[in-house]
Amino acid sequence: MSLFLLTFGLLLLIVAAMAVGMVVQKKSMASSCGGLGSVGIDKACDCDDPCDKRKKRMAKEQVWKENQIL
Repeated sequence: MSLFLLTFGLLLLIVAAMAVGMVVQKKSMASSCGGLGSVGIDKACDCDDPCDKRKKRMAKEQVWKENQIL
């Protein structure tokens, strides 16, 4: 039982260290599939000139993309 608790504690310590590393780096997690970009779609909406709310969201997404972990 002590071996199980030691192993479980070590696992929790590793997960906590990874979580602290993500917070310290201030980077968002990236998916492995590539999303819509992998099928040739550059943006989610088909509008030529998106609304102001969408432009703000797209600018925020661009910042996240620049800071994502590869």
